[in-house]
Amino acid sequence: MKSSSSNMAGSTPLQKRELEDDNENSSSMRTAETMLRLLPMGLCVVALVIMLKNQQTNEYGYITYSDLGTFRYLVHANGICAGYSFLSAIVAVVPRPITMSRAWTFFLLDQILTYAILAAGAVSTEVVYLAYKGDTAVTWSKSCGSFGSFCHKATASVSITFIVSLCYAGLSLLSSYRLFSKYDAPIGSYNNKGGIEIANY
Repeated sequence: MKSSSSNMAGSTPLQKRELEDDNENSSSMRTAETMLRLLPMGLCVVALVIMLKNQQTNEYGYITYSDLGTFRYLVHANGICAGYSFLSAIVAVVPRPITMSRAWTFFLLDQILTYAILAAGAVSTEVVYLAYKGDTAVTWSKSCGSFGSFCHKATASVSITFIVSLCYAGLSLLSSYRLFSKYDAPIGSYNNKGGIEIANY
């Protein structure tokens, strides 16, 4: 804070205005990133609770989400993403300079969680589709006619999971921008005889 104040004290009015604008933009981006990280946390919890309570008993028998490994994976993926979203939002809201190690950490974790939640939604969609349509080639009969409530809840949970994957795709783009904007663009040079551009790093 002292360094920022001393920089503003020794700056021209134009430089002071630019520094203030940079601080405002940084604060706005930090707020937007925090909200974008908190949003999937709430959605993950909703998808998680819906699937955890997804069970049905009728004259055809009893079925619960834990009978299918795909839905168990969906529950675990949503739980992990909810925890990560909460922790990363706490880190993001703290006004600290973004170091290279912090930028790389956010980038890698955002990428991993994006693919994990997207995979959970994709494989669960296939199971829901087979439950509605069936597949005679693999002797998978339609089950939603007998367990309609179970299928409706599963569809709702999977749909919310795909919304979460869109949020994480946005976070991945943001963390990618934060990381790669720290690297300087290569400077082209035409000093070689053949006239081919060589990038100087």
